Amino acid sequence: MSKIDSFQMIDDDVPGIDSAYLSQDAPLARRTPLYDVLMLDARARQSLVAVRSLGRRGLRVAALETYDGVPAFSSRWCQHKIVSPVDEGSDDYLASVEQVLDASGSRVIIPASDGTIEVLRRHRERLERRVSIALAKEPGLGIAIDKEQTLAIASQLGLGIPRGVTVRDVGDVSMALREIGVPAVVKPTESWIAGEDQGKRVASQLVTTPDEAARAVAELTASGGTVLFQQFLTGRREALSFLYAGGEFYARFAQWAKHTDPPLGGTSVLRQSIAIPEDIGEQAERLIRAIDLEGYSEVEFRRDSAGTPYLMEINPRLSASVEIAVRAGVDFPWLLYQWANGERIDRVEGYRTGLWMRYLWGDIAATAAAVRERARPGVMPPGQALLDFCTFFFVPVKYDYLDWHDLLPMWTAIVGRGRGGVTRLRHALSRKK
Repeated sequence: MSKIDSFQMIDDDVPGIDSAYLSQDAPLARRTPLYDVLMLDARARQSLVAVRSLGRRGLRVAALETYDGVPAFSSRWCQHKIVSPVDEGSDDYLASVEQVLDASGSRVIIPASDGTIEVLRRHRERLERRVSIALAKEPGLGIAIDKEQTLAIASQLGLGIPRGVTVRDVGDVSMALREIGVPAVVKPTESWIAGEDQGKRVASQLVTTPDEAARAVAELTASGGTVLFQQFLTGRREALSFLYAGGEFYARFAQWAKHTDPPLGGTSVLRQSIAIPEDIGEQAERLIRAIDLEGYSEVEFRRDSAGTPYLMEINPRLSASVEIAVRAGVDFPWLLYQWANGERIDRVEGYRTGLWMRYLWGDIAATAAAVRERARPGVMPPGQALLDFCTFFFVPVKYDYLDWHDLLPMWTAIVGRGRGGVTRLRHALSRKK
């Protein structure tokens, strides 16, 4: 039996798909639509948000992941849970998705990770004969994924972009240091680097010495990727989210991140909804129009110490922080489904500002990183980080995963964290022996 043939259907008591039904040899007469949406990358926080959002709207939602025990599987609104025992970003993963589509007849698929998007892009024409993919069309999608192309277009439009140079290997580091200096940010031009059999996700790194710069460049270019060597900005990080289609904006939302994990500017773990800032709001809309990036997107800016905004990147898929927008009144997963399914898209004219949202495990990690990386540029002093962490237990805050009408995903997340911690401890102890 191949990996692709060994699906696990987690909820056998739910009527619908049985294991035999996943075979591509199943007769066409059996392939009637069972689910409206297939949510991919079910482990992601945004996948749980989408499952809840769409399920509340009365849609039938199935979710797929490469392992069991993810919070989205536990949601009362997830009608079917599917484990595909193949690697994300591989062609085998695509084959597993196609088998599920054959079985379930889902109208729309929604990806939530860079690796899955890369696979869908390579085989989009074939997939779209049977399902709508909730992703922007090319070439807009390709431009948004490539930070170098995005920044080039932004520069042509007159947006502020960080000073930076393109670096292709360690031999270019000396030139980059002369041009930009340190501290600096070494950033991959694409967040997902495709490998021969399986790709990998890569992230930005802060470098403060020439040796750190050389190591970061060597690591990020080892698989053939290209990096940007950019100036380090210390100001506030703000992100704007949009639903754009047919030349019109149907929804807008803005947030700023008080804490991120890692501190340099990774995932937003403590964030607040804000009114659309006039300067970056206008800039972001011009950029989305110029690229013609339909569907959902998040445009991220970072300000310098004087408050001047600089474009960082565009995320053309549901972002991990999207739950704050949904809680504030902008239901992006629902709008994204409407757009992908060719329906009339609701217009959202406003939302609640001042709402705080916290990803507790991420905030714990961010606080620990602030203590561990004390004195590095852009890192909050340990005392302030610890005070902030404790203070926000006494501030009205919403928490990722926690929904009083759907509590099991929170419990699943807690159990998963506990198991992960035990596993990491075992590995650490075994290395000491």
